[in-house]
Amino acid sequence: MNVSRYLLNNMMQKIDGQAIAEKIKKKIAAEIEKSKGPRPNLAIILVGDRSDSQLYVSKKEQEGKKVGIDTHLYKMAADTPEAELLSVIDFLNKDELIDGILVQLPLPKQFNTDKIIQAIQPDKDVDGFHPHHPDYIVSPVLAAIKACLDDINFMPAGKSVCVLYNSEVFGQSVKKFLEQEEMIVSLQKNPEQADLIVSALGEPGKIKKEMLKKDVVIIDIGITKVGDKILGDVDTKEAKDIASFLTPVPGGIGPMTIAFLFQNTWEIFKRRQ
Repeated sequence: MNVSRYLLNNMMQKIDGQAIAEKIKKKIAAEIEKSKGPRPNLAIILVGDRSDSQLYVSKKEQEGKKVGIDTHLYKMAADTPEAELLSVIDFLNKDELIDGILVQLPLPKQFNTDKIIQAIQPDKDVDGFHPHHPDYIVSPVLAAIKACLDDINFMPAGKSVCVLYNSEVFGQSVKKFLEQEEMIVSLQKNPEQADLIVSALGEPGKIKKEMLKKDVVIIDIGITKVGDKILGDVDTKEAKDIASFLTPVPGGIGPMTIAFLFQNTWEIFKRRQ
């Protein structure tokens, strides 16, 4: 990494997730093209009408076409009975055409998210949230967080991190991952004491300067569409003189999670041949 590009004027620098993602997708696309065989197939289940979830799903569909992965969208109303959602997952588990299954999170509150995730066949769980998923499936969001920290040479051992989230499955997965990196993890509290903040609230501009420690690194996973704008959880105007690094929204974590999602789908596809 060219460290100098992050140290200009001692100001907050943005982590270029788009560039990282493009390298990953380019490699996948080349491998799929070289295989000259059938294309991988990814089923996406979208329950409800959250704007951030709709935006994420739309991007996954668009980018899938570019790399050579066919996506199949299953849209369900927010008041869909849980049994019906489980029935769709069971159908997709048994469908030989489908290589990977993704349930877009967060789900509406009436659903038992753990139960839904565990209903997915472990070797089709492209999000890597199933407790028994194989080692070759790595959670895209965790892979993206690690890619960001590697890109800025962040040394995690002993550092404090605050994780903010709207999905318990997500929060616990990030906590476990960061603790494996020997970080001291706090969930939903004390962001002002953290060396690293990982936020996936979906609340635009929620993170203000009074919530930040000097030189904090912020991984902003939150994404919300407001009018014609795409906004993250961080108020960037307030953070710019305090934070050292920030993943921008758009162009930060989002593109990387999609790229790693496709990497999982391609890996599953190869092992099913």
